[in-house]
Order: sequence, then structure tokens, then C-alpha cells
Amino acid sequence: MAALGACGVLLTALYAGSPAPAPATRPAGAHEGGGVEPPTTPASASPGTPLPQSLTGQKPDWKSCPAPTTLQGADAGAPGKLPDGTPWECATLKVPLYYADPGGDTIDLALIRAKARPEDGQTRIGSLVFNFGGPGASGVSALPQFVKDYRELHARYDLVSFDPRGVGASAPVRCLNDKDTDAYYQTDGTPDNGKELKTALALADKYVAACEKNSGKVLPHVATTNAARDMDLLRHVLGDDKLHYFGTSYGTELGGVYAHLFPQNMGRAVFDAVADPTQDDAQELLAQTKGFQLALDNYLEDCAWDPGCPTASSVEEGRKKITDLLKRLDARPLPTDDGRKLTQDMAEAGISQTLYSQDSWPYLTQALQEAEQEKTGNTLLALFDLYVERDSNGHYSNLFPALTAISCADSKQRYTVDDVKAKLPEFRKASPVFGESMAWGLIGCTDWPVKGEARDPQVAAEGSPPILLVGTTGDPATPYEGTRRMADELGGDVGVELIYQGQGHGAYGTSSCVTNTVNAYLLDGKVPKDGTVCE
Repeated sequence: MAALGACGVLLTALYAGSPAPAPATRPAGAHEGGGVEPPTTPASASPGTPLPQSLTGQKPDWKSCPAPTTLQGADAGAPGKLPDGTPWECATLKVPLYYADPGGDTIDLALIRAKARPEDGQTRIGSLVFNFGGPGASGVSALPQFVKDYRELHARYDLVSFDPRGVGASAPVRCLNDKDTDAYYQTDGTPDNGKELKTALALADKYVAACEKNSGKVLPHVATTNAARDMDLLRHVLGDDKLHYFGTSYGTELGGVYAHLFPQNMGRAVFDAVADPTQDDAQELLAQTKGFQLALDNYLEDCAWDPGCPTASSVEEGRKKITDLLKRLDARPLPTDDGRKLTQDMAEAGISQTLYSQDSWPYLTQALQEAEQEKTGNTLLALFDLYVERDSNGHYSNLFPALTAISCADSKQRYTVDDVKAKLPEFRKASPVFGESMAWGLIGCTDWPVKGEARDPQVAAEGSPPILLVGTTGDPATPYEGTRRMADELGGDVGVELIYQGQGHGAYGTSSCVTNTVNAYLLDGKVPKDGTVCE
């Protein structure tokens, strides 16, 4: 069965005197034509297993980018050019469907890039590959949206991203159609009685059956280990000896798996909003439950200073107001101008959406005021739609189908309804707002048609150069404590921790201290002291 309800969690983040090794550099444009193309470390299906020349010899056919597809999250037009006039270019990369048979069937991965623009006296470093998390986020759609944060990096790096396998335009996982997805999200994901549970489980079974029917060929091959191998082929085809990488949220797990498989190919890498690689599914969901409650409490404390705050004058009163609202929605959803009803689960997901960034807190205030004073759910519904990537025409991206497929391919744990019932008290204690729905998320992979790979990802990366890990103390989705655990699992002097004492999911572009420290590392190889703090 798929996860009940709407509130799946998106993951949508050194040592003094240990400089990162300088990556190989080449003049801008040398790879695209003219001059001698530098040698690159051969790509392989896994360390020591070569790929066929039909894959390693690819030359991507870069062309102007079309508008994002519906499955990529298409409420925007074609990306066009950067503010400095650099055009966005798109291409595809063939990768093996099944790495154990690298000469067999292939799938196409969607790519996007903006070539570096070195200024006088600067040299191009190489490509900087981005993954924006999820799992399930389209890199082709996301990179142009966030590129303003990477202007300084763009001077010396080609900015590159891609849709991982199963995502967006890369052999996308497809499950329910839009109409049935609407119905799926209207179902009560925190069942209070046997009838509600039976209804929810039946619809969840329908979801899994649709995924298997529409995407059965790709479902066994979307694990993070395969995406990491895809990145090594991408690195090679781009002409880079080393993979320079920027991963956010789930992208830190993908980066850690890559470093484990190919430590000798890792270049300068930044992990922002770091996922904890040591936890099983239940531990991870419980940690996130606590993280979202902490973020909500931080909002409530901030809001309490405002005489017009809709959640009253203390954190305790604010919690009660929100839990009371959600209980009312469980019994009687609010009307919206859209025609859909705002359910308890949809409202909870909308609240969650605002906790990924402190800049979104005013939208939560507006949404709660509307729900309390006007008895309508328009703002919370808009936040829910943003969370699940439902566009203005009622079409969904494949973010959540891909998230489910990748998560279930990665994790071998399968929980039962009885497991959930046993863990509900612990989750409710962790969060009166999010605990129950997060606990029900444990059965998200129970009847999935593909067996998962492992309890947790393998990220030990002996031989890798330093990787900069950015942890935020108020992060709801990847709680700060996981940053140190990632550093420990990477091993040796690989993981270098940079601490941001602030709010939100991901610190780069939010904190000038973090941004400047990361840029100094990526551009000049300046590794900060392990445990450096930014406020």
C-alpha cells in the first residue's frame, strides 16, 4: 500500500589546514570543440566494471530548452537565458536500465546546463552537478528557478542538473491520473475507525496497482545506487575527471552513496540539509516528526510577539489552536473557491510547506487567519498544491510517485498496520500536530512490488576528498543531528561540518555566512574548520 494521506515528507542542505585538492581545470569551451579534450576517469557500472563505449562515448546534443513537462512541474515557460545572457541548454543521456546488464536496455535522462562564463583572469573549473532532493525533484525544472543563488559559482562552473531516473522526463514513474490523485488526497490518511481504515487501504492498494501497471518496467531500477552510477556516467560524458557536486536534502544521500561507490572520482562536494544515513525508516520518520514540530514551535514563538497572531500568545496555546483546527477539519473539511474540500491531511501538508523556509511563515499566518476568521481554506489549499506540485490546470508532477518508488527501492523495511498502531503513542508524543500522519507513513512501502535494497544507505567514503556538510539547527525535514552522523559515516577526514544556527530546510542562499563559506570552498578549495558556526 502507498502512504496514507497527503503528508509524505520531502527530503523539496573539517579539519583546519586540510585543503581540498585542486580539481583539473581547462579553458572554457575546450570540451565543446576546438583544442584537446582532457582525459577523464572512465565511467563504470560499479567500481571496476566498465561500461560499453556506446555509453561512455556519448556526446550530448545540447539544444535550447523547451518548457518543462507536466511531470517536471510545469507552471513555467521555457527557461530561456540567465540574466547575464547565458542560454540554458538541454540534452539527454543514455544510461543502462539495469547496471548488471550494461549492454542491454537503456533509458534517457533529461539534462540541463548553463555553461560557465569566466571573467578576466578566471579559469573554468568544470561542471557542478546539482540534485535538489525529494527524492523525486526535477533538476531540469529546479535549476533555472534557483540559479540566482549560484551566480558567483556560474563564473567558473558549468551549472548542470538532471532528472534522476524515474523523475520528470527521465523514464518517469507514473501512477494515478490527475482525477484519481485528487480523490487519493481527499481520503482520510489518519483513520479513526475500521471503516476509514478499510477505505484508505483500498485506495492505497489502487495506487500501488496503478504504479505497477504504468511503470512496472522501471520500478525495480530506480534505487539511489543506480542514480549514483548514472552520475558517474554523466561526469565522464561531461568531460570531467572529478564529479563536483551540490546536493540538497535527499541529494545529500545521493551524494553520499556516490562517494561510497566512487570515492576516487569525487571532487569538491557540498551537502546542504544533510540526511541522516544511520536511521531506519521508523527512526527517520520519528526524527522528522520532531523536526517539523520544532519548526512549528519556532514559528509559534515568533508569531506570539504579534498582537494579531492567529495562534495566540504562547507556543502552548498555538499548538492547541492548530490541533483544534485539524480536528474540526477531520470532521468537516473547509470549502474552497476551487471546489475541492480542504481536509485535515491537506491542511497539515500545507502547514508543513511553510516550515521549509522562514520566509514562508507569513503565508502560514495568512492561512490560519483565513481558516479561523473566514472559514475557508483557499490559502492552505494553495500551500498544499505547492507541496504536492499540482499546477494551475489541476495536473500533478510525478514528484510523489517518484518519491515512493525511489524510497521503496532503497529501503527493505516493510511495516504493518499493527506496527503503526504500536508506534502511534510515540509519534503523538513527538508531535501533537504531525505525529499521527507521520506514523501512518510507515506503511508507505508495505505492499510495494519491488524489494528494497538495504536498511540504510552505505556512505563510507575512504579516499574521498573533503565534503562540506551544512546542517541547520532548525531544519524540519533533515534534523540537524543527522549532519554529524553523516560526517561520522563518511569516515576519516572526509566530512567537514558547517553549522547554521537558523531556520529552514537548507542554508545556502539564506545565510550569507554559509553562502560565502561554501563559495570559498567550491571556487578556491578553502576548507573551513570542522564545526564552524554561522549565525
